[in-house]
Amino acid sequence: MKAILIGAGRGIRLMPTTADAPKCYAEVLGKRILDWILDAMREGGVDEFCFIGGYRIDAIQRDYPQFEFRLNDDWPNNNILASLMYAEDAMDEPFLVSYTDVLFTAPAVADVVASDADITLMVDTEWLPRYAHRSQHPPSDAEKVTAQGGVVTCVHRDIDPGEAYGEYTGVAKFSVDGAKLLREHYHRCRAEFAGKPYREAKVFEKAYLIHLYQDMIERGVPMAHVDTPGGYWEIDTQQDFELARAGWKGW
Repeated sequence: MKAILIGAGRGIRLMPTTADAPKCYAEVLGKRILDWILDAMREGGVDEFCFIGGYRIDAIQRDYPQFEFRLNDDWPNNNILASLMYAEDAMDEPFLVSYTDVLFTAPAVADVVASDADITLMVDTEWLPRYAHRSQHPPSDAEKVTAQGGVVTCVHRDIDPGEAYGEYTGVAKFSVDGAKLLREHYHRCRAEFAGKPYREAKVFEKAYLIHLYQDMIERGVPMAHVDTPGGYWEIDTQQDFELARAGWKGW
């Protein structure tokens, strides 16, 4: 199983930690975020990695020569969705996708790998307590989901925290058919919205992955979910970084 890791952005909100290093190099309990991700992925059944880089890709190419690499050479002007599609050629077989500013566990990865759905999102169902001290990244910023009967019904930041089933962790699995749907809907939306506002993004190129997910859900594409009750941490701001270093247990 292959994982596509999205890590092109600089992570301005994590300055000064990212002043001269990729965001995924920030260390929690003496280990880079990226290495936490690799360990969890490998233990969970992933053995190949494709890294989409931009800011300081040279450092990652030097330190992780075992990766396949895709260069997002327009990373200052685009966002996670556009970045992912730089690895479109690596989507002919089943794969996992992951953000690279998140921490999660090997058992959660194994559950996602084992899913037989065409599209499966990893969801943290005990997400809200982690936001108690995140004043720089409040619950309104979370990529929240609602679900019913094992199927994700909505992925959106504007979901009321009290009504959310959980938080999308940035990890998802796509079968061959699921990847085909992802690509088809991406190209449909790009053809219609390139250079124009798209959902909550000012322009399509700045869209987040969850914007396309929600578009797909509204057009009838089913998405399953695999749950992790905690065992997840997002590191978006310097405050998050300090909280993770104090609260992440490594599991």
